[in-house]
Amino acid sequence: MSYVPKPLSSTRSGPLSGQLTVPGDKSISHRALLFGALSLGTTRITGLLESEDVLNTAKVVSALGAPATKTKDVWQVQGRGLGGFQQPDVPLDFGNSGTGARLAMGVVAGQAVSVEMIGDESLSRRPMSRVLNPLKQMGLQVENKDRETLPLKLRGTVDLVPIEYELPVPSAQVKSAVLIAGLQATGTTTVIETEPTRDHTERMLRFFGAEITTAAGGDGKTRISVTGGQQMQGREVAVPADPSSAAFLAAAAVLVPGSDVTIEGVLINDTRIGFYKTLQEMGADLTYANKREEGGEQIADIRVRHSALMGVRVPPERAPSMIDEYPILAVVAAFAEGETVMEGLAELKVKESDRLAATAAGLEVNGVNARVEGDALIVVGSDRVSGGGVVATHLDHRIAMAFLVMGFASEKPVKVDDTSMIATSFPEFIGLLEKLGARFDAVAE
Repeated sequence: MSYVPKPLSSTRSGPLSGQLTVPGDKSISHRALLFGALSLGTTRITGLLESEDVLNTAKVVSALGAPATKTKDVWQVQGRGLGGFQQPDVPLDFGNSGTGARLAMGVVAGQAVSVEMIGDESLSRRPMSRVLNPLKQMGLQVENKDRETLPLKLRGTVDLVPIEYELPVPSAQVKSAVLIAGLQATGTTTVIETEPTRDHTERMLRFFGAEITTAAGGDGKTRISVTGGQQMQGREVAVPADPSSAAFLAAAAVLVPGSDVTIEGVLINDTRIGFYKTLQEMGADLTYANKREEGGEQIADIRVRHSALMGVRVPPERAPSMIDEYPILAVVAAFAEGETVMEGLAELKVKESDRLAATAAGLEVNGVNARVEGDALIVVGSDRVSGGGVVATHLDHRIAMAFLVMGFASEKPVKVDDTSMIATSFPEFIGLLEKLGARFDAVAE
């Protein structure tokens, strides 16, 4: 069956209003499935994000002998414990999910199995060497040695050796893969960070009963250590709402005049809220209410109202806390008075697409003055954006969603060339925005 794109257009909307919840956090959903599989006993998960990416991870742990099944609103994973996975009889297909593939490499590294990892066209272009290099030092074997992208044939071992590894670039995925492998090694594995990245793996390891230490040094580096051989126990996991998905609703609310939107139960982990901090710095009327803790994570309700915005400088050290939100931030910056400078965006070049180039091109085709300078994106905004362009999404869900949000506030509709990939992270995107009052128009081919 040939692939058929699904283009869509968004058009200027009246005030958006309402109170709603977005689906569960993607990062935590992946980890809940994988850690449940690595634990003994049953893990029960509520609020799991049922996107294509996460469902592929559920299929992967099932193929490895840890069945992940859904009964009513609860997912259950029958854990196999350390070293307990079985040899899969099918390739492990991760679809579009870089997170699922890279974390699973750390899982497979410590298991006596040989696997073939595959993915879709977009994922098969993404670099895997940054994860494979430290895992190979620990004992993971790559059978197709010259490959650095999927498909990959990997052979794990129950005799992993611990390492001390300093991340060459800030990456929660690399850190997580090494720590997960370290849980299965003999001895203590340490990952050294020069900049903080998402800490969901550390939090969830502790939640499942593993001891993990985090120590800040006088050199500005952080050392995260885990000792191998710790058997984790199945847990009850409540997945909070995804702040990366919520970002699109928050952006729509701040851009469309008269809007007032509350997004309930959103994860507000410090390593994930760079986008919301930046919106506040730009002048957005954005507040947190009902703060509480669930499953070792901080959550809150986020209320956003339409606001006049000013351009700001977004420092490079903030990038790890909002790396997935730069396309939607760039759209917001298009409506802010003055220049917004976003620095330290090298990582955007190796996402589902070259997001840096794709974002700049999407802005330009819609009449926005934007340019890339090295690893920085500069957007010169105003309170009026012409729109009217056709955005090339390059199979990237976040590019598609970001520019559909632009159309709600621009003078002319904005068309994206495909929306089919949105289901990889946020299947409810269109329906929830329509519920708030946003307008989409199907595009005839």
